[in-house]
Amino acid sequence: MRRLNRKKTLNLMKELDAFPKVPESYVEASVSGGTVSLIAFTTIAFLTIMEFTVYRDTWMKYEYEVDKDFTSKLRINIDITVAMRCQYVGADVLDLAETMVASADGLIYESVVFDLSPQQKEWQRMLQLIQSRLQEEHSLQDVIFKSAFKSASAALPPREDNSLQSPDACRIHGHLYVNKVAGNFHITVGKAIPHPRGHAHLAALVSHDSYNFSHRIDHLSFGELIPGIINPLDGTEKIASDHNQMFQYFITVVPTKLHTYKISAETHQFSVTERERVINHAAGSHGVSGIFMKYDISSLMVTVTEEHMPFWQFLVRLCGIIGGIFSTTGILHSFGRFVAEVIFCRFRLGSYRSTSVTLPDGHTSNHLPLITDNSTH
Repeated sequence: MRRLNRKKTLNLMKELDAFPKVPESYVEASVSGGTVSLIAFTTIAFLTIMEFTVYRDTWMKYEYEVDKDFTSKLRINIDITVAMRCQYVGADVLDLAETMVASADGLIYESVVFDLSPQQKEWQRMLQLIQSRLQEEHSLQDVIFKSAFKSASAALPPREDNSLQSPDACRIHGHLYVNKVAGNFHITVGKAIPHPRGHAHLAALVSHDSYNFSHRIDHLSFGELIPGIINPLDGTEKIASDHNQMFQYFITVVPTKLHTYKISAETHQFSVTERERVINHAAGSHGVSGIFMKYDISSLMVTVTEEHMPFWQFLVRLCGIIGGIFSTTGILHSFGRFVAEVIFCRFRLGSYRSTSVTLPDGHTSNHLPLITDNSTH
């Protein structure tokens, strides 16, 4: 009884077979079929390799939402070198809430030589080259996001030569925590002092001839410091053409959450426009000599996530490639054989066309003449 049920089950499974087997005696191999098969296998192999390359790659997904965090502090990372002595310049932040953040809260003043060493000049040249490419090809920013990790560093390398030149510049570097509102970070003549109506700088004791706000921005970023990320102003160098010159940078800061396979951090991107002019009160160009970075905070937050193709999607795409190529090449091969058979069939029929024979009574006969023994002599 069990054997009978098993036999019925096997017969039922055979009836459900969607892939019937054709006996080999009914299969006819041809040169054209072999050629098409070779082309199909080659195409499948090539597309499979390309698909595997796509599967291994990742891409960045951008999502936008309203930034609801308005109570936290904003960190500003600064590394700027000004071509003036440290005792002549002062840096601080003043925001729209009239809150003053002095440079003593986190910035370090270091006397250095303004001119770079050969190795540092090469670093600056490469950084400026990357900046120019980033402005032309925005997709390179995704590559920078992917390559960012905490153990890498894109900071200015230390001097490799022991310069005997006396320090003629001041490097201001470190970080400050400010309110998450629009503000103004500036470097100007004299140290900052508190003032009932804001703040002031002691610039009266500094001679105008010593003003020189030529500067180099080695690094400027907002939020968590992520080595490897290149910001828009990194590597910027400005040379002042006059003692009384103002450099202005208008910055829009965008809160950004970065999630990659190497790092997860909350940082900020920013865009910047710049302007510079000579202060000349007689010509109507008013202002204060110095470097002014006016920043504003965007109300939108960007979430950047690195994504990868799932393995099941890779298998589905791979099956689609293999099945599609087999089906397409089979259809093309069948259509080609059909066209070839039609053409050769007409050619054969044309070679056996009947000839007209004139009979003695004047009629014509389209039948082929019979071949007899007398006609062969």
